[in-house]
Amino acid sequence: MKAIELLEASPVIAAVKEERGLKRCFESECQMVFILYGNILNIGSIVQQIKEHGKYAIVHADLAQGLSSKEIAVDFLKQNTQADGIISTKPMLVKRAMELGLIGVQRTFIIDSLAMSTMKKQLDSFHPDLVEVMPGVMPKVLKEIRAYTSIPIIAGGLISDKKDIMAAFCAGADAISTTREELWFM
Repeated sequence: MKAIELLEASPVIAAVKEERGLKRCFESECQMVFILYGNILNIGSIVQQIKEHGKYAIVHADLAQGLSSKEIAVDFLKQNTQADGIISTKPMLVKRAMELGLIGVQRTFIIDSLAMSTMKKQLDSFHPDLVEVMPGVMPKVLKEIRAYTSIPIIAGGLISDKKDIMAAFCAGADAISTTREELWFM
């Protein structure tokens, strides 16, 4: 299934940061799971549990302890786990994931106009499968990004309630990612 089709079927992404959240996401209808914790010793097991529950596992390569910030880290994830993709703030890792047939999610923090300009240049230089914009509670910024690109947009960070989710969708987001477990069950 293509990334955009997955988001259309299940637009809320469970972002898990510890074992308790991992177990809880199995009860949700969220089909995509962002793994925001783990290390080179246990990441395979975390991915396996997600896959056993019929969900897509996306490893945050920047947050998995013991992985380097080099492309070889993505090769490791591909060869040693069943991860469906990676998320990273590093374009070279996202590009490598896509070269290997994994879903590539470019995470970007929009903190000022320079960050917006940098993000646009990155999107022009390569086209990630998905782009996650943080914080996700910026409708004006989401609208500008939506007008700029057709790449599916995920709004993440500081999403705290249904109102934030609806504002992100109205601004053009295709999905939201959240660690707030109660929002996985809306």
